[in-house]
Amino acid sequence: MNREHKKILRSWKMYDWANSAFATTIMAAVLPEFYSSVAGSTLDKTTATSYWGYSNTIAMLLIAIAAPILGAIGDHSGAKKRFLGGFAFVGIVATGLLIGIGSGMWVFASLLYIFGRVGFGGGNIFYDSLLPHVASPEEIDRVSAEGYAYGYLGGGILLALNLLMILKPAFFGIPDAAWASRISFLSVALWWAIFSIPIFKNVSEPCVVIARDESLNPLKAGYQRLRRTFKDIRRFKELAKFLVAFWLYNDGIGTIIIMAVIFGAEIGIGRTHLIGAILMVQFIGIPFTILFGRLPKRLGTKKSILLALGVYTIIAILGYFMQKPAHFWLLAFLVSMVQGGTQALSRSMYASMAPASKSGEFFGFYNVSSKFAGIIGPTLFGVVGQLTGTSRISIISIIIFFLAGAGILAKVDHAQGIKAAISEDEEERARVGYEDQNPTKLTA
Repeated sequence: MNREHKKILRSWKMYDWANSAFATTIMAAVLPEFYSSVAGSTLDKTTATSYWGYSNTIAMLLIAIAAPILGAIGDHSGAKKRFLGGFAFVGIVATGLLIGIGSGMWVFASLLYIFGRVGFGGGNIFYDSLLPHVASPEEIDRVSAEGYAYGYLGGGILLALNLLMILKPAFFGIPDAAWASRISFLSVALWWAIFSIPIFKNVSEPCVVIARDESLNPLKAGYQRLRRTFKDIRRFKELAKFLVAFWLYNDGIGTIIIMAVIFGAEIGIGRTHLIGAILMVQFIGIPFTILFGRLPKRLGTKKSILLALGVYTIIAILGYFMQKPAHFWLLAFLVSMVQGGTQALSRSMYASMAPASKSGEFFGFYNVSSKFAGIIGPTLFGVVGQLTGTSRISIISIIIFFLAGAGILAKVDHAQGIKAAISEDEEERARVGYEDQNPTKLTA
């Protein structure tokens, strides 16, 4: 591996370092507790938990609707990096504005969080779609896993600093813990912006593949590609099965990530334990994620994911019985063992079965799967909690997603899926012809 290639891979992984601060401080650790105790102080605890779930549902619905067409437009127009930058900008600004949220302002907190989550999730469509262009098939599992490891480390370092501010606000000259939380939201925005610079500076926009019968108008061509992808994806049977499996099991994973802290706050676990346990996940998750990146060489990618889903099922069962801070720490440790590895291997398994020439539109579908999963899980969590008056039943209800997803994943023929993707790329070149250049230079 030459020095330039290493630089490109490192720059790609640094975006995970950058935006994972949003995943840790905003999605998982600080904002959920702040939403429950400050922004939602005029609500009862169970209602605040439910509204947090609904906020996530709205954000995921918006991304899911836009993802496929945006992915297709990004492929056609050679604009993956521009779309990535646009979504990152929206997320960064919305996150920074959270510093102004005060007591009882749960509506505004929800709105800003929704914009931030859209920026985070929308940007990841185009970040993920760059993976098969920066990494070779032989290194894609490892690079994907290392990206998540970078995310764990970057998000964990900033979360540790934020935790210190929240626990010792006077040491930093901050009035109280609530203001320390608000300042931590601003720190996420700055962190995200600064460490995103390498991917825009050092990772090139992939070559554009344009069929001669395609419109030169990006929007029209995007719809053309979207229609074609709907037709084409039926020819990728193994990829389609994987998408259904991913849609199911990722629903459970996503629900655990975004609801764990606010559920812990609901049952009376203190802020220090909640944020501290999430911080532990960030650092312990690093070696486990790297381990999972190498596990496919022994077990295969599919079996490695199935192993992780078994652990997640145990986590959901134990979550029902959680009462003490020690229980939350134990469950957080179990999550740290499998969270990054499951996400990294899911991304690389999908990338290996998706045609590289259509990575944007196919990753649009991939992200639709994850975003629609993000719609059902938190909604179910919120509705069950409001109907039963407790979120314990909500925790146990998500087991079905792990079991159903694992059942379908077990039937996926990974090797056949890879062959189909390679064949599609070869046929595309032979069938329609293409130009590896900016589409604005083409003529009809």
